Amino acid sequence: MTTTARLLDPGVLALLASLPPYDPAEAGRLDARLRAEGLDGELVATLLTQLRLRTRAREKFGDFAATMLFTEDGLQQATRLAVAAHHANRYRAAGCRHVADLGSGIGADSLALAGLGIRVDAVEVDEETAALAMVNLMPFPNARVLHADALTLDLSPYDGLFADPARRGPTGRVLDPAFWTPPLPAVLALRTRIPELGVKVAPGIRHDDLPGDAHAQWVSVDGDVVEAALWFGGLADAPGRSALVLRHGRPALLATAATPDASPGVAPTGPLRRFLHEPDGAVIRAGGVATLAERLGATVVSDLIAYLTSDSGAPTPFAETFEVLDHFPYSRKRLAAHLAARGVGRLEIKKRGVDVVPDRLRTQLRLRGDGEATVILTRLEGRHSAVIVRRTAGGQGTIDP
Repeated sequence: MTTTARLLDPGVLALLASLPPYDPAEAGRLDARLRAEGLDGELVATLLTQLRLRTRAREKFGDFAATMLFTEDGLQQATRLAVAAHHANRYRAAGCRHVADLGSGIGADSLALAGLGIRVDAVEVDEETAALAMVNLMPFPNARVLHADALTLDLSPYDGLFADPARRGPTGRVLDPAFWTPPLPAVLALRTRIPELGVKVAPGIRHDDLPGDAHAQWVSVDGDVVEAALWFGGLADAPGRSALVLRHGRPALLATAATPDASPGVAPTGPLRRFLHEPDGAVIRAGGVATLAERLGATVVSDLIAYLTSDSGAPTPFAETFEVLDHFPYSRKRLAAHLAARGVGRLEIKKRGVDVVPDRLRTQLRLRGDGEATVILTRLEGRHSAVIVRRTAGGQGTIDP
């Protein structure tokens, strides 16, 4: 019997539900207790792995994680529930009533669709992963799992499709979309049959590779870029590019281009002013630095450097904002002297356009004292510089009115 088959046994599922949340300090004692109760080592390891994965999964799934089943790869590749909810809302707004989630993995997007009352079929070619998805979707009578190949599935029952091609192979990340599983061109061809198609893609996808009828959106959650997705038909307001920024569960949307393959605009360069803004990664990936600069009345600090500077510190959800306290041409010796004079013992180092390794530099600076500081190492109008900053009251931004 496979590990997954044993895990799906009702008695084992009941035992798993009775166990306490994973605690690394108690894992050894729990292991010994379960073995003493007669469980074999393989099953104990399986149960402890699920407890550990459920703890990690809370970041993506919240309270749902406590009853879900995972694999390492499945959890890593699964859409965060907060993001999946935005996906599902697109299908509801487009009037979709029956959606096929192609390459559903452990069922994250299917869960969000089902939660909005949309009928969903989670389609997964890997049998063991499909079995885990079946458990994860059991609370939803409008969801079912199909063990099938996404590209040979009969699409006639559906009015919406969502696809999440696998982007990892035996040797690691697969960069060429033509070699994803299934290949991106084959997935995109499905929109000729079902126009309402959404496709999750790698955040590093090139703008040149985007179809002209797509709306491409990059998504970040609390500062981390977590995905990009292509939307077609009624799921897209219009072709183009945008950044969706989620901070503390609150969304903000920045349109960055009217066509998906448009070249990013170029913001003007100017001298460092009172405030420095670090655009969110989703904004950068979506080619929206120039758009954000115009919105903030800002300039970039140097060519090809995605730091903006302005006279206003008004918070924005699309950037982290700092007040500039000091700046000078960068050298390790000069930076060390500046920090030593101020008794800085804890230093946050941010960098862009300067070849340094922050952890190594922090050690080389030999910091002493009780003070804290943040330094941004970058280029100012082409010159390597150190900028001493502090976060503004708005910190990482609030929602624009």
